[in-house]
Amino acid sequence: MEVLRLPLSASQKGKLISAGYTSIASLSSISPSHLALELKISETEALEILKSVSNGSRLESTSNSHTIVNGAQSAWEMLQEEETLVHITTSCADLDNILGGGISCKEVTEIGGVPGIGKTQLGIQLAVNVQIPYDYGGVGGKAIYIDTEGSFMVERALQIAEACSADMAEYSPLYRKGSQACEAKMMQPKDFLENIFYFRVCSYTEQIALVNYLDKFITEHKDVKAVIIDSITFHFRQDFDDMALRTRVLGGMALNLMKLARKFGLAVVILNQVTTKYSDGSFRLALALGDSWSHASTNRIILHWNGNQRYAYIDKSPSLRSASAPYSVTPEGIRNSASNNKRIKNT
Repeated sequence: MEVLRLPLSASQKGKLISAGYTSIASLSSISPSHLALELKISETEALEILKSVSNGSRLESTSNSHTIVNGAQSAWEMLQEEETLVHITTSCADLDNILGGGISCKEVTEIGGVPGIGKTQLGIQLAVNVQIPYDYGGVGGKAIYIDTEGSFMVERALQIAEACSADMAEYSPLYRKGSQACEAKMMQPKDFLENIFYFRVCSYTEQIALVNYLDKFITEHKDVKAVIIDSITFHFRQDFDDMALRTRVLGGMALNLMKLARKFGLAVVILNQVTTKYSDGSFRLALALGDSWSHASTNRIILHWNGNQRYAYIDKSPSLRSASAPYSVTPEGIRNSASNNKRIKNT
């Protein structure tokens, strides 16, 4: 059970979430004095909170007492599941090729890189492309876009949606399944924008609360097939001095995102920033949030410059080999590399 469902005041819930306690399980072994110290409240109030936690835990245990633990799956079923995984195209054929068809649903994919490399551009592109109808070779879903930095540009989303709509009209025979006529309604730019659920997040506590709320939101909007967080990093680099607390909070968030991807069969895409790391006597660029965070995603893609050309490199994946592919950021969105590609800054 989540802390948000407990019969506590909004202030108490906010303090618990800020301290990294988002579930009853995370409070199961803490003492009143320790909780009082962490939340900066009296021990009496801390004791009342823990009583509510205990009552909630008993209710949850009672409701689940007759539930049979499930989740066992044969290796054959796993193989069949992997072979039927759907992908969201990036609109760059070379990038799709090294990704096995695009960004995988049911998985968490982390995409990181330096400022200006095109992370946000790719995020917006995926929010549009996830809506391409199944009859045109797409997923036919909707997107949730969580903006922590204020970098989402609706004008840019419209530009990319217009290009996607034009592509569907011009190249529809390539999107069709087999020889059957495509009966899907042609999507207009307005349709794409209406299918992007946008959330602006201004603090790490809002970010935690929103990730916890996504299960309910997606249950009510079952056609959501992509969750994009731009970026996962921002508030956790700005607001934290306690690294142990940050690790605990991020660990809980990562677990929730993995559960969402599996439960609803959707793609979770988390955009990340870079930092400087000292290793073997020299400084090098590395994705932010440290080594422990690197386990939060199924796939990790690093975007980088090679001269004036943008490249995407598969840094980690259980099913994809390490490979790189060039790509371009154009007025129409993410596309194959062009020979005359110039180094233009895009976030």
